[in-house]
Amino acid sequence: MRRLIVAFIIGMTLLCYTSSWALAVNDPDHPPLSLAMRDGEKEAVVIVLANKEMEETIANVKAAIPSGKIRKTFRLLEGFSFQLPEYELEHLDGVDGVERVDKVKTYEAMLDESVPFIGGDDVRSILDKDGERLTGEGVKVAVIDTGIDYHHSDLKDSYKGGYDVVDDDNDPMETVSSQGEPTLHGTHVAGIIAANGKVKGVAPEAEIYAYRALGPGGQGTTEQVIGAIEKAVEEGVDIINLSLGNTVNGPDWPTSIALDKAVDQGVVCVTSNGNSGPKMWTVGSPGTSTKAISVGASAPPVKTPYLTVFGEEQEIALSNMSGGLPWTLKRDFPLVDAGYGTETEWDTVKAEGSIVLIKRGLIPFTEKAVRAKAAGARAVILYNNTPGPFVGVIEGGVKIPVVSISREDGEWLLEQISHQKDKLTLRTIYREEEDFIPPFSSRGPVTYTWEVKPDVVAPGVDIDSTIPKGYLGLNGTSMSAPHVTGAAALLKQAHPDWSPEQIKAALMNTAKKLIDQNGEPYLPHDQGAGRIQIEKALRTKTIVYPGAVTFGKWSKNDPREKRQIILTIENHDTVARTYHVQPPFDIPDGLQWKVPFATTIQPGNKKDVIVEMDMLPSVLESGLHHGEITVEGGEEPLSIPYVFFIEEPDYPRVMAFHFEHGDEPDTYRYELYLPGGAEEVGIALYDPDTFKFIDFLDVKRNVGRGMLQEEFHDLPFEEGVYKALVFARQDGQEDTFEAWISIGNELLPPKQY
Repeated sequence: MRRLIVAFIIGMTLLCYTSSWALAVNDPDHPPLSLAMRDGEKEAVVIVLANKEMEETIANVKAAIPSGKIRKTFRLLEGFSFQLPEYELEHLDGVDGVERVDKVKTYEAMLDESVPFIGGDDVRSILDKDGERLTGEGVKVAVIDTGIDYHHSDLKDSYKGGYDVVDDDNDPMETVSSQGEPTLHGTHVAGIIAANGKVKGVAPEAEIYAYRALGPGGQGTTEQVIGAIEKAVEEGVDIINLSLGNTVNGPDWPTSIALDKAVDQGVVCVTSNGNSGPKMWTVGSPGTSTKAISVGASAPPVKTPYLTVFGEEQEIALSNMSGGLPWTLKRDFPLVDAGYGTETEWDTVKAEGSIVLIKRGLIPFTEKAVRAKAAGARAVILYNNTPGPFVGVIEGGVKIPVVSISREDGEWLLEQISHQKDKLTLRTIYREEEDFIPPFSSRGPVTYTWEVKPDVVAPGVDIDSTIPKGYLGLNGTSMSAPHVTGAAALLKQAHPDWSPEQIKAALMNTAKKLIDQNGEPYLPHDQGAGRIQIEKALRTKTIVYPGAVTFGKWSKNDPREKRQIILTIENHDTVARTYHVQPPFDIPDGLQWKVPFATTIQPGNKKDVIVEMDMLPSVLESGLHHGEITVEGGEEPLSIPYVFFIEEPDYPRVMAFHFEHGDEPDTYRYELYLPGGAEEVGIALYDPDTFKFIDFLDVKRNVGRGMLQEEFHDLPFEEGVYKALVFARQDGQEDTFEAWISIGNELLPPKQY
């Protein structure tokens, strides 16, 4: 069965930009993928083996497609990449030894307060078994990203080597302007982990190994990311940081699988959860990896600006956009609507001395901000053109405050403007806040496996770190993941014999449970086990794993059933301890728990205990059920979050739509992901100006779970840009979202706008 791999976006890209630069690979045997996909003849795929020897399967594939060519082999993934004529793809189906085929697609790149906040400074007084201070010394950390500015004064001592998978050489430097669109993301990530100069990372003496898998503009490919993972494992790193993510909530993507296999090799893998929140089901692969530590974002101590309107109770939280000045306004200012902020719209906007409200879309963020400054505006508020909030960056910088808000808040402000006879006046109030989960942080659970994700959260708001030749504050779960990577490096130094599972458990067991603004605990799929606390993780004498569990999904029609999970309890104290497993106290009708009465464990030993859930599904309410299993008997009680579902959950029935020109003239293809399959799925086309329905691009029924792809020849539509409504219906729920498609040579509105 063939599936497509959609574009992955790392945290920085989601909050900054989406690049259109072509990828360059300086290897005559492995031509650039951008060329391979445009030459009308060749396609690159990743083939995963099905319990067969690599050489045997390669021979079978070559025999089936003699015109194809092996590109790279992946021992860790147990597969290889293969280049072949596009029309030969169907001949891979049924080849002996081939389990699955995924097209190679493009990946894109997504401390001074945050490190002390999670306990990074407090641990300096803790010593490892050799009496050395805990700084990460001797721990090898791989940063798989856009490369690193290893000349940076704060990183030159931490940097120990690496590899450039993009250019296939030993120089993993960030992309510079002479090579294409420059990058900075990997340097920022590395600084959070191990900067050791003007700023101090979480583990300032850890050894950084850079693996450049993302090239100009932060773009890379599936095989480059997997190749970087394999290279890092082969070279004996202890920890991998992969600040990558996409919008596909599926557990079986090749990068997720590669991370699971790296963990099996003894490597701690840390990945960002994604920047597509705040709704459920927004975690993307490889944050869906079962064995990696998936990290969501929380806020360190920050001063958050809120906008208020006289006479109204509503307050609007502002999210600073990197590249603009911070929002520090002290007095009231009038608000004016500047539409999309295009050149012609400024002719009718009196922006001098005002705050301007601008809608996202049509032109870049930077262009909107530059024009606002030229018009004399005091600040810019950008509101989303789709539901929910967003984060972004002003490229090149501009000397004016620029913030983002949700579409809902932006439309509310527009409504207030329309109600005012005179100019609407805004006042800013500031609140000192910490330990909240920002709206952009992606939430779980994971579709199909119903696992709790993220595993933990860590600071990801206004994080100052290193960039080439300087420093910059950025937002995103890409910033959260390296905080956890640094914490894992400290744990690895303190406990060099600990497995990835033990390190993950220590971080989860000791995390702080966060409370929302209403005084209610965030749900497990919002925060996982909570916000990491490094000192507690290092001092804990008891660990329990897994650190979070799922009991899966039931239908109300299912008969009474018992399901079990196994918890492993380890005693790292110097005395024997007796542990008690406590189920939740608030037990609804139809649910019973069975746990062991007591478990005594000698120092340095561990035991498995069985926790059993006995359920009569028809009695329970439909939807998500959650709670905590508590293990008592250590120095402090440890809580294990759990989830289960009654009836089919309300995850999005369709995601990750992509439409593009085919390899042959006048051909087009699309792909979309169906997490649970669909009884009906389709794409309706509308005129983008009048929103008049034109026709269906495609409609299918009874489609299975996974990636759906289709190719068309000679579409019966005029050249131009269309608004597409993508829809899917499954188990009584229908979901839709809007997208742009281009037929002919018309250009789409760029994704970063």
